[in-house]
Amino acid sequence: MAATNQFNTHEVNNQPFTLANYNAWLTDIALMEAVAREGAGWAKDHLIEFGARTGGDMMASGFLANENPPKLRAFDSYGRRLDEVEFHPAYHELMTAGVKYGMNNFAWRNENRESAHVARAAVMYLGSQPEAGFGCPMSMSYAAIPALRHTPQIAEKWLPKLLSQQYDPRSLPMEQKLGCTMGMGMTEKQGGSDLRRNTTRATRQEDGTYEIIGHKWFFSAPMCDAHLVLAQSENGLSCFLVPRFRPDGTKNAVRIQRLKDKLGDWANASSEVEFHGAFGELVGVEGRGIATIIEMVALTRLDCMIGSAAQMRQAIVQAIHHTSQREAFGKLLIDQPIMRNVIADLALESEAALALTMRIARAVGMIESDPHEAALARIATAIGKYWICKRTPVLINEAQECLGGNGYVEENIMPRLYRQAPLNSIWEGSGNVQCLDVLRALNKEPETRDALFAELQKSAGKNLYFDAELSLLAGRFGDIETLEFRSRYVIERLALMLQASILLSSAHPEIAEAFCRSRLTGEHGLAFGTLSPDAPIDLLIKRAAGATETLQNLQQSLEQSLVSTATDNESVIG
Repeated sequence: MAATNQFNTHEVNNQPFTLANYNAWLTDIALMEAVAREGAGWAKDHLIEFGARTGGDMMASGFLANENPPKLRAFDSYGRRLDEVEFHPAYHELMTAGVKYGMNNFAWRNENRESAHVARAAVMYLGSQPEAGFGCPMSMSYAAIPALRHTPQIAEKWLPKLLSQQYDPRSLPMEQKLGCTMGMGMTEKQGGSDLRRNTTRATRQEDGTYEIIGHKWFFSAPMCDAHLVLAQSENGLSCFLVPRFRPDGTKNAVRIQRLKDKLGDWANASSEVEFHGAFGELVGVEGRGIATIIEMVALTRLDCMIGSAAQMRQAIVQAIHHTSQREAFGKLLIDQPIMRNVIADLALESEAALALTMRIARAVGMIESDPHEAALARIATAIGKYWICKRTPVLINEAQECLGGNGYVEENIMPRLYRQAPLNSIWEGSGNVQCLDVLRALNKEPETRDALFAELQKSAGKNLYFDAELSLLAGRFGDIETLEFRSRYVIERLALMLQASILLSSAHPEIAEAFCRSRLTGEHGLAFGTLSPDAPIDLLIKRAAGATETLQNLQQSLEQSLVSTATDNESVIG
């Protein structure tokens, strides 16, 4: 025995247990409050059930799907075109859960319920935490519904498949499948966000369908059953539905050239494609393609906010879990004053991002019924997408620091979160595009400006810092000729004011006060962890730590059980 023990170099202690098997809904106080505040409390039971999956088995699937990225199978062994993408089973497990719980369609399946889009936003928020990549086909399938409804005969055929709760990965014509997903193809090499520079051509055929020849530089989720594609027709840029299979059951002429080698989002396939006379059907009015697909873009921009807010949340869960079990200099890290400031500041940022996201989700769900909400959704989506997606990489990097070197190795989720963090600020329009959209709305759509300021006025008189900034806002627009140059600063302030307004209407005035004081004045530093000493540090950490407090108790019990088992085994061996 002594000879064996001499090689026992050390015991592993003062290291956290791996975070696993927690309910991501029941342990997220801010999320539960936001969903209730925005009118979707009726979805609680559904979210409880999904929360157990997203904090449980889907975490393991997320790791496996990233360790085994998709592969392009362009040809079979005899040289025939396949144009298929092969995924690891873990990816299909994620997709199966996402479709079952409605990341792609929960709002549309519950259109008659209040705040259905808020409930679906919560589903997407939970599902994006174990892995963000499969959220791409989930998001595009969700966002395609309004565009398809512009052409009833297409909607009648496709909507039942898109609203199915069954994920069907088989490469078959739509009619033979249990459920379908849908993607989009807009950007080309020469144009990017400038869609009017697209050169892909669509030629009308005698039967009313179109033949499409051209390319797409970014064609996300090529395994989807169909894509909405922009192409130039005789009357201008138009929107077309391009399925993977033609009506006669043969493969459509959509040739996958290669898969993108991306910074993050490894579990999802993004591709470059060419259309070699592909079959397409017109969606909406010919020549009005941007107007048709813009509704889809608005919803996917909302999902950029949801995904970024979800990544923030998961990063903070990991940071609190680690610092609550790791000791340094005689104290748990979570009990060190400087660490408490960092964690509380991250939690404050996360709560504000979630609050704005859920408020915009409610506005999006009321576009057809409430002119104020429609106008607010039009402008606030671009504002929120700009700011929340900009803040996510910085926040996740700060959370990584809380884990030290453990946050930099691939066995931990933090590197994946950090690689993923920049995506949403680029996808569906970079920061500059969002700013230009906001300026366009403010200058050309008076109703959007009125809706924005009416929303902010609801919180007037509740906080001195808020009122001071509100009085300055009109002046911040300044000279129209120089506004574009200054637009990032102006839109940043608008985003902070929208977040402050929502927090001021919540049940926690001390959190709203801390946000207004730290974000609307010069008191807060440029880095996280610079809150004032009188900020509600304990409250912020306690609210954010719900996930780890419950789990830590379970893990301590497990540790004791393992120790007892080991002791019993030694007794038997002895």
